[in-house]
Amino acid sequence: MTTPEHDLVVVGAGIVGLAVAREWTLRRPDDSVAVVEREAGPARHQTGHNSGVIHGGIYYQPGSLKARLCVEGAKLMYEYCQHNAIRHERCGKLIVAVSADELGRLDDLEARGIANAVPGLRRIGAEEIAEIEPNAVGLQALHAPNTGIVDYPAVARALVDELTGAGVTVRFGTTVSAIDGAERPVLHTDGGPLRARTVIACAGLWADRLARRAGAPREPQIVPFRGAYLGLKPTPQPRLTGMIYPVPNPELPFLGVHITKHITGEMTLGPTAMMVGARDAYTLRRFSIRDSWETLTWPGTWRVAGRYWRVGLDEIRMATSRRAFVTAAARYMPGLTVADLDGSAHAGVRAQAVGRDGALVDDFVISRDGHISHVRNAPSPAATSAFALARELVDRVTG
Repeated sequence: MTTPEHDLVVVGAGIVGLAVAREWTLRRPDDSVAVVEREAGPARHQTGHNSGVIHGGIYYQPGSLKARLCVEGAKLMYEYCQHNAIRHERCGKLIVAVSADELGRLDDLEARGIANAVPGLRRIGAEEIAEIEPNAVGLQALHAPNTGIVDYPAVARALVDELTGAGVTVRFGTTVSAIDGAERPVLHTDGGPLRARTVIACAGLWADRLARRAGAPREPQIVPFRGAYLGLKPTPQPRLTGMIYPVPNPELPFLGVHITKHITGEMTLGPTAMMVGARDAYTLRRFSIRDSWETLTWPGTWRVAGRYWRVGLDEIRMATSRRAFVTAAARYMPGLTVADLDGSAHAGVRAQAVGRDGALVDDFVISRDGHISHVRNAPSPAATSAFALARELVDRVTG
């Protein structure tokens, strides 16, 4: 039996992988393209478990891939949602400084946002904070009116429909165990081998593992961080019109516990950011010996733990105490109590790349060997940036 051959095979049907297949097909409509995904449907991991925010591009180091691709990606995401009648809203967000020692960090964020050309970004004072979000308090804030919300799984489903309509083969329930041959790639799957002229792997939480099987180095290693969200009870008058974020710790690529409005109208607190023992630890009971072994045998893990152990203790405290969780958000929304929680909770797992030296990799990382490319690090804002990141990947391969 001859092995099927495609011009492009994309590994992973998260939003980035699907956007890559779409970008390739738009440029080369006559090519044979396939997407292979081990789960039974699209967006089953990071895409389907994130906060649903279309980020503005404020936080990222000017000149980085994240800075460049987030702003462009947000524009493209809004355009795609509008064209495909996918519910979305530009509700805006505030990044609120509640103490004087946070004002310097707010200055830094403002400078980054200006350098990254974030649309409409401006600095506001306490009175205007109250005008925009009557239930919020703060000394000063950054207002980002272009930040929005969307249902990313709905975007992924629309992409699947578009791709299949264009003749792309989308194979769910197909696990890629290895990729051989940088110049003439062969993908080994549980449904048989696939040959491809080009492979682009967007494997998310398992990106490093698949890259190693294709001969890439272990570094950077994916270390899973679980982000938990708690639901808020509905109120006669909405608690907020958009979203409220704290000023983040500049040493960490996490944004802190914020209050998020969702496209369904629901509101949540979160996320936390706790290192966990499985790459799919959507519940705290989930544990994987293999995942834990890979995390614990990576030197960078111990360097992260040694550097941020106080932060880690705070995350454990929030994971075990709803009161601690609520207290974090009540700094900028006074009066918020445990009684305001509706009892619901959900979680996502961030695929955070960690260097051997313990550095938390804070940019998208793309590697290439011959005709095989791997997205080695694509946490937030990868969903926002998906269409722009897809352009970047296809440019690198075809340019």
